[in-house]
Amino acid sequence: MTDQPGFWGRLWYNTVHWGTFTLFTFGFSLRSSGWGHVPKHGPVLVLSNHQSMFDPAIVGISIRRYLVYLARQNLFDQPLLGPFIRSVGAIPIDRELGKDGLKAVLEALERGRAVLVFPEGERTHTGQVQPLKRGVSLLIERVKCPIVPVGVAGAFAAWSRFMTWPKPAPLFLPPTPSTLAVSVGRPIDSARYATMTRDEMLADLHAALVAQQAAAERLRRK
Repeated sequence: MTDQPGFWGRLWYNTVHWGTFTLFTFGFSLRSSGWGHVPKHGPVLVLSNHQSMFDPAIVGISIRRYLVYLARQNLFDQPLLGPFIRSVGAIPIDRELGKDGLKAVLEALERGRAVLVFPEGERTHTGQVQPLKRGVSLLIERVKCPIVPVGVAGAFAAWSRFMTWPKPAPLFLPPTPSTLAVSVGRPIDSARYATMTRDEMLADLHAALVAQQAAAERLRRK
């Protein structure tokens, strides 16, 4: 991980990374695979399905690069969460990835960063990959870097949008539906989408996320 600027920024990010790694490995039996598919240097757009509030953390510790995170604008106004997500490099966007959010993502990519985007725009209501927001197509049309699809499994059972508190799945106990897994897919050349219609592009990306979620489901401790 070499593209996070500043010594103190790297130190804090690494501290959060390893603390989070320990929490999810032992508390939720997290497994991950495919991190070697992510280019070690240069801009990368990481797209993931979105099952729970855990997703940014567990994708982050599975990618093994310093990530730029996107977060809804209203989260930055919360007393504890706001300062924390700022400290790990999150940038504010609206749910639809509007003009300002799109500009922020493209600027981060131009600086050679790896940026995590949840193209569903919100946490799933069912556990399955929801239709992708059409605004993400405006981003894909402009990027000229690898696109890495990522699948999250188990997080909907662990802490869905309908649950007040998460349900741990400790490594030292028998597995439950809350065990977590993350599958990182092989990079997609952004040029693939140059000749596709918007609907074709979104369908192709949706299929890539569905495939990675299925791979993560097979990886989960059961």
